[in-house]
Amino acid sequence: MTNNIRAEKPARKPKRLAIPRQAIPEQPAKLRATNFDEVTLGYDQETAILEASRCIQCKKPKCVEGCPVGIDIGAFIKLIGEGDPAGAIAKLKETTSFPAVCGRVCPQEEQCEQRCILGVKHDPVAIGRLERYAADWEFANGSSGKPKTAPKKGKHVGVVGSGPAGLTCAGELAKMGYDVTIYEALHKPGGVLVYGIPEFRLPKAIVQRECDYVQSLGVEFKLDYVIGRTLTVDQMLEDGHDAIFLANGAGLPSFMNIPGENLNGVYSANEFLTRSNLMKAYRFPEYDTPITVGKRVAVIGAGNVAMDSARTALRLGAEVHLIYRRSHDEMPARNEEIHHAEEEGIILDLLANPTQIIGDERGWVHEIEVIDMELGEPDDSGRRRPVPKEGSERRIQVDAVIVSVGTKANPLLTRSTSGLELTKRGNIVADENTLETSKKGVFAGGDIVTGSATVILAMGAGKTAARSIDRYLQGQPLLNAEENEVTTGTAQLAGVAS
Repeated sequence: MTNNIRAEKPARKPKRLAIPRQAIPEQPAKLRATNFDEVTLGYDQETAILEASRCIQCKKPKCVEGCPVGIDIGAFIKLIGEGDPAGAIAKLKETTSFPAVCGRVCPQEEQCEQRCILGVKHDPVAIGRLERYAADWEFANGSSGKPKTAPKKGKHVGVVGSGPAGLTCAGELAKMGYDVTIYEALHKPGGVLVYGIPEFRLPKAIVQRECDYVQSLGVEFKLDYVIGRTLTVDQMLEDGHDAIFLANGAGLPSFMNIPGENLNGVYSANEFLTRSNLMKAYRFPEYDTPITVGKRVAVIGAGNVAMDSARTALRLGAEVHLIYRRSHDEMPARNEEIHHAEEEGIILDLLANPTQIIGDERGWVHEIEVIDMELGEPDDSGRRRPVPKEGSERRIQVDAVIVSVGTKANPLLTRSTSGLELTKRGNIVADENTLETSKKGVFAGGDIVTGSATVILAMGAGKTAARSIDRYLQGQPLLNAEENEVTTGTAQLAGVAS
């Protein structure tokens, strides 16, 4: 007797190009505006595998060209798609020490994802979200292990600053066999990752985990060391350091130089975020760091730091007005950060420019005066120049003002270092390909050279510096631009000081 019952065919997987880009789960806007827990929640395994299956595995992947540290993007995504997150994190750590950080805060939409071939006709692969997935899997399931390190070379390198550039350089040099000491001015390592980026975007436990990883490679951390005061670069060279990498960032805040900026209740974004992030002011009185925002706060600026400041003030209970002299289209912050801010209730007061801050009889902020603007012809940045509308001044009642209009180099280190060439803005002049400075044995990279930039560009500078320092200490010629491009997958690692 013949059995005519046919076995059901397994369900067909959707065709790669038909799979939409997978959304990342988030806390609801109203809920997250009341807490400092992480906003985005990450992919689960099923979603990560589905998103990874969208990658078309190009023979000549353009995405790698957009990555400042040259991650083998196709390879780690393929491993995720095969259900091998352990292999994916191991592949990532061949080129990057901080996948959990980069997966959260790097502007992939302007770098690797912008080059994604799939993105020409469809949404690009969510490279950053997949990187985060692999890193978070490792944290939940155990370490992928440390990479092999070369035999000790008997040379010592000092690294100034424990931000992304310094940590990357130190880790790379340690793997090459060098003894490395990081000198950090603050009482915790991590630099801008720990004092500048809020908990809801980058949990500090993740930063500490990445710092612990670098320390596990043999790197020594010396905290509360202010180079230029506790110790100078010249003394470091005299005291046994064979080479030095300066990665002390650009942490000196800029102001607008308008009347009233010296009133109580006016913060630089640096001070405000440092109090909240590093000093845990948002958990006062558990942490004895007061921070006053009142009922209404004005944030001046529209970059990522301004968004971080505004969203932090909102979580501290204030109504927040973000004041920016251009329109929505010109806002320099990441689209995701602007979207999150608007969802949470930040009030965008656009095409407005502050003219003065007005205080009360006690010397505290009471109001901010702005003048309405309109956009004229493009300026040197390519954005249309804001022009004030005569007679359009108006006032907004506020209890605090946070100024987020950029940062510059702190002169404490540079003024105490002999023979170090600087730009007009006070940044260190470094060769764009090798990061070599005018002082023998001293290299520099990250924000202290380029001015404020991204975490991943600073990491790229750290990798370039490590490679140059290795060649310098081995008596080999430093690499030129073409050789750097072949080695790293990108020619735009450190930027050029100007």
